[in-house]
Amino acid sequence: MKLVRYGEKNAERPGFVDNQGAVRDLSCALADITPEALAGGRFNELAALNVNQFPVVVHPGRFGVPISGIGKLVCIGLNYRDHAREARLPVPEEPVVFLKATSALTGPDDGVMLPRGARKVDWEVELGVVIGQPARYVGQANALEHVAGYVIVNDISERAWQLERGGQWTKGKSSDSFAPVGPWLVTSEEIPEPHDLGLWLELNGQRCQTGHTGDMIFSVREIVSYVSEFMTLMPGDIVCTGTPAGVGFGMTPPRFLRAGDTMRLGIDGLGEQRQHVISLDQEI
Repeated sequence: MKLVRYGEKNAERPGFVDNQGAVRDLSCALADITPEALAGGRFNELAALNVNQFPVVVHPGRFGVPISGIGKLVCIGLNYRDHAREARLPVPEEPVVFLKATSALTGPDDGVMLPRGARKVDWEVELGVVIGQPARYVGQANALEHVAGYVIVNDISERAWQLERGGQWTKGKSSDSFAPVGPWLVTSEEIPEPHDLGLWLELNGQRCQTGHTGDMIFSVREIVSYVSEFMTLMPGDIVCTGTPAGVGFGMTPPRFLRAGDTMRLGIDGLGEQRQHVISLDQEI
């Protein structure tokens, strides 16, 4: 299923996208798309029902983050060789793990806000892995059994704060609106091979990133297993798996986001996002 939450911010309703591309309302069967619903296998039950019993939403309007109540955002850095190369950093021998604050979460087409004092705000299209079952000390062979599905994440980053102020990545990644997620949560049965997906990002209509998840250094299996050694991954958590080359700080000269810019990004089978960049004094 392609699960969505649509409507005004903080008042989203649950839905899904049918095979004809129409949004259908799920609120008659489900209060919201929550970690508990993912863990309980509720969507396997719903997928077996006749889609025609769920009303079509004629004007869904805004899409929100497709899961409510996300507990944590775990990110993997430098997980594509070409990105490590453009960053002038060695290819990691183990996954580089950092956290991104959940207060950064925002809908896939909401505005991205340039925070006060920001100088080097950058983009990163990433495959997000949504956890469906608790994962603690999980082996690679069983890692995908703990995955509910996949989403697009734009891992917005303030590079000066990430790299020039003590080297603490989390503070460069966690400003409000720095984690657009969605438009859909595509459940894992629709994405049987997460390493066969193209991903891309355009800035103002110009292609900047073109990558393929098959080029990851560490696979989804390896990442879920590795992270589960250090923390329990819970239903609804999102693991962001890294970005390919083509980010702004890797360009010559570097190019960073400015108010008025527009990003468009997508991953095969997972839809597209589109964000306008705004300054702090503009309303998101």
